[in-house]
Amino acid sequence: MKPKTITEKTNLHPRNLDRFGYDFERLIKDNPELKNFVVVNKHNPDASGETIDFSNPDAVKALNKGLLISHYNIQDWDIPKNYLCPPIPGRADYIHYLADLLASSNNGIIPEGETVQGLDIGIGANCIYPIIGNATYGWSFVGTDIDENAIQNCKKIIAANQKLIDPISLQLQTDSRFIFKNIITPEDKFTFTICNPPFHASQDEATKSSVRKINNLESRTGDTKTEKPVLNFGGHNAELWCEGGELGFVTQMIYESAKYPMQCLWFTTLVSKRDNLSSIYKTLNKVSAVEIKTIDMAQGQKTSRIVAWTFLSEAQQKAWKFD
Repeated sequence: MKPKTITEKTNLHPRNLDRFGYDFERLIKDNPELKNFVVVNKHNPDASGETIDFSNPDAVKALNKGLLISHYNIQDWDIPKNYLCPPIPGRADYIHYLADLLASSNNGIIPEGETVQGLDIGIGANCIYPIIGNATYGWSFVGTDIDENAIQNCKKIIAANQKLIDPISLQLQTDSRFIFKNIITPEDKFTFTICNPPFHASQDEATKSSVRKINNLESRTGDTKTEKPVLNFGGHNAELWCEGGELGFVTQMIYESAKYPMQCLWFTTLVSKRDNLSSIYKTLNKVSAVEIKTIDMAQGQKTSRIVAWTFLSEAQQKAWKFD
């Protein structure tokens, strides 16, 4: 049932559970602490009349907890301070578009169940992609990260939610120079990879971007602009920036993927910066990717896209075993 008097968010995927906005009455029932952060939405009277301050990391986390309980039956979810608290609808969109991509290699049918195995590169401390992918389609995941603390927090989330114990496993990447090396073994076969790469090339660039983001949010609410980098969605260093930024990270991923051409059906990653696409396509052509797809996504004010590639021919894709 959709919330009352809510305009449909047609930019979200048709199967996105937040396509009709946030049902704050239900979310507060599931997570009472959210009530402290819900305010009247003065700037959009046509909406439900309620919203939260998205520049407040505690408010965002409380909303996420409510959504995870309400939509995905996940209890006791939490993340340490200063770790990325991702917007759930955007992460869900990636999962749904990925399901459509897999269906294109499976006679139009979305493959479901734990035999569909994903590799989440940079799972972070939040475990969001595996949670949504498993709850929605029954997929299993291997989650990797270079941050031991992030992996440990994901272990806590999994241990607190028994249904996640079997389908989600975790692996620490011990060498930050690599993405798939040390992770994919000769026996492994993954249906897909999924990744939200670091956007920025330095800590300074990440900080300036965060200030801009918060000022944009505050300009819509009439609040005073800030000089301090309070991250509304959080973000630890490895989550927000790396040497070479998004383009450097994705380029490394593409070159490494070519070493495992028959062990993954679809390699995929988010690409936030449109200007990076032409260079990414050139690199994909250099490594002789057989098929390349770009899937546009949009959440709120932000536009992003998924870039997907495979080294398998159409016949090999059709022969891929999903069960």
